[in-house]
Amino acid sequence: MSLSLAKHLKQMSNTKQLSRSLGLRLVVVVVIGNIIGSGVYKKVAPMAAELHSPGWVLVCWALGGIITLFGALSNAEVAGLLADTGGEYAYYKRIYNRFFAFIYGWSLFTVIQTAGISSLAYVFAQSLHSLVDLPPMFASMANYNIMEVFFPFADFNVKFTAILLIIFLTWINGRGLVAGTGLSTAILLLVFAGIGVIVFFGLSSGEANLAQSFDMQTTNNTTVTFSAVFAAMLSAFWAYQGWASIGFLGGEIKDAKRNIPRGITIGVLTVIAIYLLVNATYLSLLSIPEIEGVFAAGNQIAAIEAVKSFWGTGGGLFISVLILVTTLGCTNATILASCRTYFAMAREGLFFKKAGDLNQAKAPGMSLVYQCVWACVLVLSGTFDQLTDMIIFAVFIYYGATTLGVFILRRKMPDAPRPYKVWGYPIIPAIMILFCAALFFNTIYVRPREAGIGMILMLTGIPMYYWFNKKYGKNQVQETSVPEE
Repeated sequence: MSLSLAKHLKQMSNTKQLSRSLGLRLVVVVVIGNIIGSGVYKKVAPMAAELHSPGWVLVCWALGGIITLFGALSNAEVAGLLADTGGEYAYYKRIYNRFFAFIYGWSLFTVIQTAGISSLAYVFAQSLHSLVDLPPMFASMANYNIMEVFFPFADFNVKFTAILLIIFLTWINGRGLVAGTGLSTAILLLVFAGIGVIVFFGLSSGEANLAQSFDMQTTNNTTVTFSAVFAAMLSAFWAYQGWASIGFLGGEIKDAKRNIPRGITIGVLTVIAIYLLVNATYLSLLSIPEIEGVFAAGNQIAAIEAVKSFWGTGGGLFISVLILVTTLGCTNATILASCRTYFAMAREGLFFKKAGDLNQAKAPGMSLVYQCVWACVLVLSGTFDQLTDMIIFAVFIYYGATTLGVFILRRKMPDAPRPYKVWGYPIIPAIMILFCAALFFNTIYVRPREAGIGMILMLTGIPMYYWFNKKYGKNQVQETSVPEE
């Protein structure tokens, strides 16, 4: 075979494979972009309502960040050893087995990532509605329901806007990885600038009292309980959710076994610092009773009220636009990363076959379409709170499974080269596993409906696994990435 013919055949082969085009900088962008969403603006209010103390609110932001970091560090060791497209889906095949890996991937599709896309798009649409009065749609059908749980036509104008956003961002990401990450980078820079403006002008204003933010005294003179701390941390976890999504792009990252652990660590530490700083700003501008009033109102956002305190109505407009930009960026980053898992599954005969195809831009176009359709269905199915409760319940099952994988791989592959080893082993991963178990059972107790719906959607993966195996067999395995040069 001539050299020119061999080169031509290699180029033809590579058009069916993902390419490694992300360096460390874009890895950090994707990590942070998948985390910073609505939580940085909204979650201080429910936390204040639980704790009645500004100092304890900051403590819970810090504790939530520490637990998240423990999970991220554990994930980083596994990613450094096994990095590939699909993230935990690829890891679980090595740690556990093909069946468990599929159930995880199916859970991403039915609950975790698609519901994340839906809830972020829903908040974007709510924020847009606060700025521009969206015309009502199907108002006469608002009370139509399914089993008195799902109200698909309630607030349909907001839901329709969320659906349009999901479709638009799916189209953007279908144009290729560079287009998707380029949009994420631009949006993230705007978000950093906006948050920086809030912190700088907020803390330098005459209304700010930074010492107030660290007051551990409760406003109702009661003792802060473990239960209240745990409940407040659940709110913080939604704000920290999303860091693991970078693993889905493992086959498209240069020197993935080094850059994924580094990117996760840098990204999570950066977000923890941002959250502590901006929430200290909110708490210095608003008293706990004022923030509790925001929570009780239901239709207000703490960040908006904080900025209004020193900038008036114009400040409210500024922060509303910033929320729009932030949720737009997080929705885009989630759409960008999530579809890669379904692509990897389809390449192995464990998802709908068309999801394993790449379009002319070398993006998993049909995987994006499947994800888009189901995310739009979930927008119609519930509210923001229903969706986020399902996500947190489901995702911590797999955070625990990945962390347990650190112990399993240390026994299975003791001599394998590890670019990164989790700090504090075995204590740090053990704490993470115990916390995941506690959160799982606590959610079943306090949110049985959301836990039940999430579990049912995940367990539909059992019959689907056998159906995919029967339909496509085990002869569909293909490479999802090109070798690094």
